[in-house]
Amino acid sequence: MLGLKMFRKMSSRIFVLLMLSLVFVSCSEDSKAEEEISKIEVDFVVERFDKAYAEAKPADLPKLKQAYPFLFSKHVPDSVWIDRINDTLQDQLLKEVGKVYPDFKEVKEDFKKLFQHLKYYDKTFDVPRVVTLTNDVDYRNKTIVTDSLLLIALDNFLGEDHEFYQNIPRYLAKNMQKDQIIPEVSEAYAKKYTYQSNRRTLLDEMIYYGKLLYFKDVMIPFKSDAEKIGYTEQELKWAEANESQIWSYFIEKELLFSTDNKLPSRFIADAPYSKFYLELDNESPGRLGQYIGWQIVRAYANTTNENVLSILEQEPEEIFNKAKFKPKK
Repeated sequence: MLGLKMFRKMSSRIFVLLMLSLVFVSCSEDSKAEEEISKIEVDFVVERFDKAYAEAKPADLPKLKQAYPFLFSKHVPDSVWIDRINDTLQDQLLKEVGKVYPDFKEVKEDFKKLFQHLKYYDKTFDVPRVVTLTNDVDYRNKTIVTDSLLLIALDNFLGEDHEFYQNIPRYLAKNMQKDQIIPEVSEAYAKKYTYQSNRRTLLDEMIYYGKLLYFKDVMIPFKSDAEKIGYTEQELKWAEANESQIWSYFIEKELLFSTDNKLPSRFIADAPYSKFYLELDNESPGRLGQYIGWQIVRAYANTTNENVLSILEQEPEEIFNKAKFKPKK
């Protein structure tokens, strides 16, 4: 009996040591990759169209149109653009942007890191032309990404308590700040790389958004988990502490494979809180379906060691079955 106890004790210790060695190897490989990434050269400037427009006079319009033709619709007459140059509200908007962003050095450094990671994982990636502008606080379109352009509407990142945001729901305004520029842009790129034929069930949606968040893990590891998902630190801690209960709720209520069109608004879409229809609702952050989907995709990545771009193309069923996801207790 004593020999059996000793054997079990030794086996347990060996297992722990083995797991620790695997973690050490993984961390060592990550550090090596990050060292290589930091050496990748990226060459770009941030073009401040917002500043140029703020300083422009009507006579400068032809030069602006020549420099930024993609920002001027051919169907809009010059008189409209001149009126905007002379508009006092536009002037106020541009002045506020100028106060918060007198320069772009800090954010540009983060863009450099993002582009380095993109070039490392996608050898065909070309650094885009980066242009800052304003869009009348159209917070549904804060950033636009194409193969050759990256547009950032800075009037959507002035700080959650800014006077321009007083009529915007608080759960949206809290992410209208400088530290969300890089996560927003990273998500825009993630959507370009992500393919998924099925988005019918709640699980489909969870894994789709989980892919976008996992993309951020890989491309912007210098950002915190809270910043990646747009939670406060308190909201993230709540999600982590209640992960097991959230998962149990989804399983017990048979929600994962449900096609009920109300479920995305309850657990996926931006909202002040998630809707379990329980007393804890007001304590919970919104988008908890996205959070759980993130953990499933992370589990899949850890299990398979697949390349991030390959993971983004896998179907939800494949990811779910191989992830063998187990929530934190």
